[in-house]
Amino acid sequence: MIPRTLFTEEHEMLRIAVRDFFLKEIVPHHDQWEKEGQISREAWLKAGEMGILCPCAPVEYGGSGSDFLYSTVIIEELSKTGCSGPGFFLHSDIVAPYILHYGTEEQKKTWIPKMISGEVITAIAMSEPAAGSDLQGIKTTAVKQGDHYLVNGSKTFITNGYMSDMAIVVVKTDPAAGAKGTSLLIMDTSMKGYTKGNPLKKIGMKAQDTCELFFDNVKVPLTNLLGKEGAGFNYLMQELPQERLLVGIMAIATAETAIEKTIQYTKERIAFGKPIASFQNTRFRLAELITETQIGRVFVDKCIELHLKNELDVPTAAMLKYAMTELQCKVVDECLQFHGGYGYVWEYWIARAYADSRVQKIYAGANEIMKEIIARANI
Repeated sequence: MIPRTLFTEEHEMLRIAVRDFFLKEIVPHHDQWEKEGQISREAWLKAGEMGILCPCAPVEYGGSGSDFLYSTVIIEELSKTGCSGPGFFLHSDIVAPYILHYGTEEQKKTWIPKMISGEVITAIAMSEPAAGSDLQGIKTTAVKQGDHYLVNGSKTFITNGYMSDMAIVVVKTDPAAGAKGTSLLIMDTSMKGYTKGNPLKKIGMKAQDTCELFFDNVKVPLTNLLGKEGAGFNYLMQELPQERLLVGIMAIATAETAIEKTIQYTKERIAFGKPIASFQNTRFRLAELITETQIGRVFVDKCIELHLKNELDVPTAAMLKYAMTELQCKVVDECLQFHGGYGYVWEYWIARAYADSRVQKIYAGANEIMKEIIARANI
């Protein structure tokens, strides 16, 4: 295998510590969390104590000021566990950057320290019942009235939505202006008129709370505007490459782990008097998957390298998200086949990975949208 060159000894030490933390504090409880439809707040607080939340946040707000490779290590190790419940990466690497990049000093001081500690759980509310990948089509409105906005509308498929204490909500402050009428508001979930639907029952990611949000004349202070009014769509476009990179990192780590576990299984599983790993079909098909995943790994690491230099552009991030999630689903599906009937049993890692992987082709922009972005940039 081609050696990875991105990480220092410090990153690898972090990897060991993070892996141990997940094996001790996340894996043993995940079955119960799947039944409950959400993880515990205690797990969030322990993740905060461990320094897993918002590792890239500046020191002045209580963070460690680490580079994106710290987030990469955390995401990779969590993906390898097969535990999809903790919505840590969305909280740390999607929500936090919006506040750090566009928030006022007061907003940063109010939210970032508590996000780092796990005292506050966050979400970002983009999708609506009639607007998912098409963010310009959102209907939730924020009408300015004196010293506040009056927010009305709803959101759906919101990760961390049910447990969240704060959400960045995408709204239309000027519905007639199209994309230029889109703004972002920081909303405390305890605000009057802000309600949460029950966690949605999904075919995968059962422990990751995902719900609908409803806004009925919610009064949001003007000071809760994130950045400039009307600039929300531009902010979303600037932050989406990192979100899609995160999805790609999860995808390739899951694919690699699926192959690793399947190789071990095929060496132990006996059919017709010998391990199924000895059959040419098994060996050749796994050889193909190993090769395709190695190619994917090189692409992912190159995109991480570009992102560290602020050079990962929108079309390349779209290629990454599209290609790696397609690969993930293909690899996991074929690896499940090698497990036979056991691959369809929920207690097996591969069964959960199969159910959890499918949504990767949908969120962060459906793969069909990724193809359109790629086409517009190149054709």
